[in-house]
Amino acid sequence: MISFRNVSKSFGTKSVLSDVSFDIENGEVFFIIGASGVGKSVLIKQLVGLLRPDGGDILLDGDEVSRFDEQAMYAVRKKCAMVFQHSTLFDSMTCLENVALPLRKHRGMKPREALAAARDRLEQVHMHEFGDRYPAELGDGMKKRVAIARALTLDPRYVLFDEPTTSLDLVSARRVDKLIRELADSLGVTCIVVSHDLNSIFGIATRIAMLYKGQVRLLGTPADFKGTSDEIIQQFIQGRAQGPMET
Repeated sequence: MISFRNVSKSFGTKSVLSDVSFDIENGEVFFIIGASGVGKSVLIKQLVGLLRPDGGDILLDGDEVSRFDEQAMYAVRKKCAMVFQHSTLFDSMTCLENVALPLRKHRGMKPREALAAARDRLEQVHMHEFGDRYPAELGDGMKKRVAIARALTLDPRYVLFDEPTTSLDLVSARRVDKLIRELADSLGVTCIVVSHDLNSIFGIATRIAMLYKGQVRLLGTPADFKGTSDEIIQQFIQGRAQGPMET
């Protein structure tokens, strides 16, 4: 389980997060949503040590990790893989070689052994037939699936997705959604998704936390969000230009 406890973060004089608290249960597809710049990505980057909170605690499986040093954070990053908005694949390597790289670097596998394991991971994301292609030969949605395969190589318990469907066409976006849901349902992976894609949010989320003005505005199920009378949340989920929400 992941717990955020009274987490705060500022950049200079700008307060981004203020006293944010919620839990993410094992096996959930948990969405963190809100307008651009509200601190969604800042929150998950603090979990893996890319940023540090100014106040509060972040617990991973009972361990307070937000103040771990870099060496201790290595174990956290093995548990928590991160898939960034851009796929960050190496252009000079085939998809198979990209997926095999963490196995060689972190598990010390020999090249042939790593490539065999990488093929299995590509099959999990329905990309095994494209293993010998280079990233430049693939569309954005296919590259995203290869990036997810690479994230799975070290058998993480948690996968963090930062805007996984941004810039994808509708078909590719829904395929990524389906894959995220499969990771939770078939592999038991806890998926934490930062997004403002309403189709994703209401299509695959177990629960949702909406951030607004640095705090949790609502934490609940998709049904809770659709049924709330909160005007700010209704404006956001309906995508209305007019309303009380400040940007």
